Amino acid sequence: MARSRRDPAPRWTAVFLLWTALCCLFVPAVMVKHENFKTCDQSGFCRRNRQFADTAAATSSWSSPYTVDPTTIAFKDGELHATVVKTLQDGVQNVELPLTVTFLDSGVARVTLDETKRQKGDITLRHDSKARKERYNEAGKWTLVGGLKVADGAALSEKAEQGYTKVFYGDGSKHQAIIRHAPFGIEFQRDGETQVKFNERGLLNLEHWRSKIEKPAEEKKDGEEEKKEEEKKEEAAGEDESTWWDETFGGNTDSKPRGPEAVALDITFPGYEHVFGIPEHATRLSLKTTRGGDGAYSEPYRLYNADVFEYEMDSPMTLYGAIPFMQAHRKGSTVGVFWLNAAETWVDVVKAKSTANPLSLGTKGHTDTQTHWISESGLLDVFVFLGPTPQDLTRQYGELTGYTAMPQSFAIAYHQCRWNYVTDEDVKDVDRKFDKHKIPYDVIWLDIEYTQEKKYFTWDPLTFVNPDTMGKQLDKSQRKLVVIIDPHIKNTNDYPVIDELKKKDLAVKNKDGNQYEGWCWPGSSMWIDCFNPAAISWWKGLFKYDSFKGTLPNTFIWNDMNEPSVFNGPETTMPKDNIHFGGWEHRDVHNVNGMTFHNATYQAISERKKGELRRPFVLTRSFYSGSQRSAAMWTGDNLAEWSHLEASLPMILNQGISGFPFAGADVGGFFGNPSKELLTRWYQAGIYYPFFRGHAHIDTRRREPYVPGAPYTEIITQALRLRYQLLPAWYTAFREAHTTGAPIVRPNFYVHPEDERGFAIDDQLYIGSTGLLAKPVTKEGATSVDVYLADDQPYYDFFDYTLYQGSGTHTVPAPLEKIPLLMQGGNIIPRRDRPRRSSGLMKFDPFTLVVVLDKDGAAKGELYIDDGETFDYETGAYIHRRFAFDGKRNVLTSTNAVPVGAKATAKLEAYLKSMNKVRVEKVIIVGAPKTWKGKTEAIVMEEGAKESARKKTIAMEFHSGSGKSADWAIVRDPKVGIGRGWKIDFS
Repeated sequence: MARSRRDPAPRWTAVFLLWTALCCLFVPAVMVKHENFKTCDQSGFCRRNRQFADTAAATSSWSSPYTVDPTTIAFKDGELHATVVKTLQDGVQNVELPLTVTFLDSGVARVTLDETKRQKGDITLRHDSKARKERYNEAGKWTLVGGLKVADGAALSEKAEQGYTKVFYGDGSKHQAIIRHAPFGIEFQRDGETQVKFNERGLLNLEHWRSKIEKPAEEKKDGEEEKKEEEKKEEAAGEDESTWWDETFGGNTDSKPRGPEAVALDITFPGYEHVFGIPEHATRLSLKTTRGGDGAYSEPYRLYNADVFEYEMDSPMTLYGAIPFMQAHRKGSTVGVFWLNAAETWVDVVKAKSTANPLSLGTKGHTDTQTHWISESGLLDVFVFLGPTPQDLTRQYGELTGYTAMPQSFAIAYHQCRWNYVTDEDVKDVDRKFDKHKIPYDVIWLDIEYTQEKKYFTWDPLTFVNPDTMGKQLDKSQRKLVVIIDPHIKNTNDYPVIDELKKKDLAVKNKDGNQYEGWCWPGSSMWIDCFNPAAISWWKGLFKYDSFKGTLPNTFIWNDMNEPSVFNGPETTMPKDNIHFGGWEHRDVHNVNGMTFHNATYQAISERKKGELRRPFVLTRSFYSGSQRSAAMWTGDNLAEWSHLEASLPMILNQGISGFPFAGADVGGFFGNPSKELLTRWYQAGIYYPFFRGHAHIDTRRREPYVPGAPYTEIITQALRLRYQLLPAWYTAFREAHTTGAPIVRPNFYVHPEDERGFAIDDQLYIGSTGLLAKPVTKEGATSVDVYLADDQPYYDFFDYTLYQGSGTHTVPAPLEKIPLLMQGGNIIPRRDRPRRSSGLMKFDPFTLVVVLDKDGAAKGELYIDDGETFDYETGAYIHRRFAFDGKRNVLTSTNAVPVGAKATAKLEAYLKSMNKVRVEKVIIVGAPKTWKGKTEAIVMEEGAKESARKKTIAMEFHSGSGKSADWAIVRDPKVGIGRGWKIDFS
């Protein structure tokens, strides 16, 4: 939700609306308040490391002060251990840094660098701090779930190398890690070619512990002049110490009891021009440079989860979530790194271009992408992926951090939300109006106003008088209710939840060890500390049906404001020197904080009644690597502007390739009132978001799909029906994401990794492996779109089968009533064509298969279905079919895609029995051979049928296309079960 208004009192709404209306007469829309958020120059550790990089670049004789002590190198069981020595400027004392390089069975390498003194606790904390002395080493505890098996086959090179240590690893020992001793650096190679370089530019910088030397009282001066004078002296001496020991921003002072402890490293991708990832930012898919170059940003990309309302476009500014996973792509290769650090992080991106030497025949110019990663605290802990395909990266990253959760089927349908539906009668009225206008939807949402005085787990007794009755009305149409629950708990009297939180001592602590109190929607608030196992156990109990009265099995949860958002905190969040369970400072865990909260909620609603296990649905605003295992996300507080509609596509595509594909944006824009054209186009784009929700601010006009009137309501309704029609394809794509880590919606480079012209394209998308290619309209007044085709396969318009073929750009008509959607030849797309009020009412509907033939007359596709609600699919209770059309024999077959050897379970038998009557009611062949013209029959054979019905003749219709439209054929009601094997012979 996050809201721009910091006044939680509803009674001021009318005044606020009047004031807003008057202001709009004189000033443009309010945008993000940059003064509330740090720049790199205002973030001490970022400024120090950028200065370090500038010094290195400006010094011709620069050499990194880090070296490997060769006498400490040891290799055993797939791990290399050594000591890296940091040489200090004074030369009196050096710093020992334990190095571990682990080679994993998956072909991934992991590099960690720690600090001996902090590791042993051999330091002194300032201010009598209660914080831990070690560098934060538990990010993996929350993030990593697998893929950590050490490779048996990793081995040291038998050839002695002077000044280097070489390790062979990966499948067939095709990967090499070449560890340079002096200065320390690592090159990662695949098939003898360097793909990733660590510390090539010598920017490794691990700020070691040192004690603060306090100045005698008589030497201390007051005033800003003295501070500037000291800063100049420090910079002249080579190190800026002005923010080592404390740092002030926005009236808040960070006490920094451990002193300076940043970690930084330069990582180079030689020969790679395009890098993607590190969401969340409102920017293009292919990341822009941040230092030098035309159109470059002046700031690094920032990863520091924050409540940023009305965020601006085309910016590296931090947003609500952080995934420090970057991949580099070029023709024939994709590689990447995962920077496992939960602290505030900045990333510079530089594109270093080299031109071809005209005197060297056969040489070409190339681009190296140089990145500089800087985190405030924690270990240096980096995973290196050598691909070579985009699919390899998403799979390996998913093995480490987990694949996206398999959602309930309703969760991928349409969600209707606003801040706020004001009463339970209002909710029921909206529900009835959707039915009256025959508009499908599955979920209606409630924002904070449903609570009594912003107290979570309560209902306002004056406005939500009968939540049970409301929920039961929704359930009649198999619809769901989502209510918001945030991590801040109102600090007030006569509220059992806060009383228990205090009594059980489950809140986040301030730097003095007392329960932290801040300000959020309820006013004075405390924050549950979900790093504490006891807090999670307590939290789970709050969601039981007999505890959270008024909730039913069709009630699900929205976690907002979990960055955490603190209205009176630094950068609208929690002070960094707050203390979490285990003694870790908030600075160490900030970016993972939101994930711990939605993880706890996921556990809480998995079993709200003993023995009643159901897949949860949780929406989160704040996220980190691993959040995909338990939540969906949305892009936060966008605006009702065309630029925000346009930006939603690369943002969601980036989420998908970064391992968190269950992503969406507020349809229509959260702030402001979209024009009817913008609202319509946004719905037409929103049907391609994996998470599809309309949402709006409390001060906006109502904009449910039935509000705009003709022709907009009818056009929006058709878009919604298209989403529902294709739900089988979407659900199958979710299954693929759940089992392989593949994105649900995919950019061009992921589908066509050899097509150099398409690497930066981010305004069109493919839906799973279906071959459906969508190009939403994002420009006002547009009546056509240019769709880029990367291959020479035939592509057909989804609605009228118009043919587009040939690599390059094609203009596709897109009047307001038209949704640009193409079908790539070679795919079979499953649909359900009967319009229903909700997805739950489609459960036993028949299927349509659209067979889209490629240039060779062949096609293939898949369909996955399960009960859409329980975890029974984990024990095999599902149907997974593989369809194939053989262009040589003109035969369409359905075969079982369930893994060979899978055991038949009682739950599978029960599920198959429940689906026994679900059939294929229609097969459409697009691009049908002209030789079929005049044919009127096809032969159907089904396994398991009675002898008399095993082979039968069915009617077939052939339709000749007109103009650019393709020929197509159709067979109706072949009477074959969706869960059985069969074939249809068109020869």
